[in-house]
Amino acid sequence: MEHEKTNEQELTLNQRLKHWARTLKSNIITIYFALKHPQTPVYAKVFIAIIVGYALSPIDLIPDFIPVFGYIDDVILLPLGIALAIKLIPTNVFNACREEARNNPPVMKPKIWVAAYVIAILWLVVLYALYELIR
Repeated sequence: MEHEKTNEQELTLNQRLKHWARTLKSNIITIYFALKHPQTPVYAKVFIAIIVGYALSPIDLIPDFIPVFGYIDDVILLPLGIALAIKLIPTNVFNACREEARNNPPVMKPKIWVAAYVIAILWLVVLYALYELIR
């Protein structure tokens, strides 16, 4: 009996995690459309470009193979950035972009290589600084 209860709790947690992941993906697509929307303020567009660029970049700031820290950006930083980006977008623009994202979902997830290059350059600078420090 207790085993069944545990399975139900795990299923509920699994369902909640899947719903959270779908919501996160939907919000990334929505703010991607908000980036292109003419009524989105410039300061919001700059922040959204950073968040969307990072979310769609093929390279992570902290590689996932690094224990614990590798997933901090995916689990904590990215959702916080998306939440802040949503707050910066005017409500009417966000609602219009959400509707556009529902009606015209991208066929493929676009990759933003500029963000990947920026992250790669940041890592090279960090590695060079460490090299100079050790030398």
